[in-house]
Amino acid sequence: MWSGPRNLSTAMMYSFGARSDCHVVDEPFYAAYLAKTGLDHPMRAEIMASQPQDGAEVEHNLLAPVPGNRQHFYQKHMTQHMLPEIPRDWMKEVKNVFLIRHPARVVASYAKKREGPDLADIGFRQQAELFDHARGLGQSPIVIDAADIRDDPEGALKQLCAALDLEWDAAMLGWPAGGHEQDGVWAKHWYGSVHRSTGFAEPEGECPKLDTEYAALAQQALAYYERLRKNKMT
Repeated sequence: MWSGPRNLSTAMMYSFGARSDCHVVDEPFYAAYLAKTGLDHPMRAEIMASQPQDGAEVEHNLLAPVPGNRQHFYQKHMTQHMLPEIPRDWMKEVKNVFLIRHPARVVASYAKKREGPDLADIGFRQQAELFDHARGLGQSPIVIDAADIRDDPEGALKQLCAALDLEWDAAMLGWPAGGHEQDGVWAKHWYGSVHRSTGFAEPEGECPKLDTEYAALAQQALAYYERLRKNKMT
């Protein structure tokens, strides 16, 4: 599952994590990304200590037998983590799904947790590039909009499961409050609202009004979002 930050991605991981046949992993390339970029993200030291910093080691783990002898492996990935030097060969061995969200909503949410994001931070350009890469592998990648999930969780998830050849499991509609055992160490900084949740939030209202700088950033991302949105499940 490919998304940028602040994009329903953690709720989706919890949804799949509620299935008894599914193991989940939370942003496994995060430490490798920080090691390559040197970026000073919140909880950087803890993140670096918690995960392999070598992208090749991460790639090996993603293709290894599924932990816990589970039948399915749900991998939550952030598109901005996939720098050119991060391995991508493994993508041909998995089903690639792209979770999109309107950039105005992403920017408004991200800025509350980390000020001054730029286009590289929010992952829209990288998401479009990865979508093209998956197509270049001969795949027909799935695109699902976070708004559609919020509007009708059961309908959207049933459609996604059908596209993935997964049997529908109603357990995906809820999870215990307090987080998931596979949360990354960064969860206490970023996951407050989803930790308080026990299911998907209600549909969102109108897009937020953004200050000039953030409005310009959302506008930069809009074309990438719209291109993928044209390919979303309907």
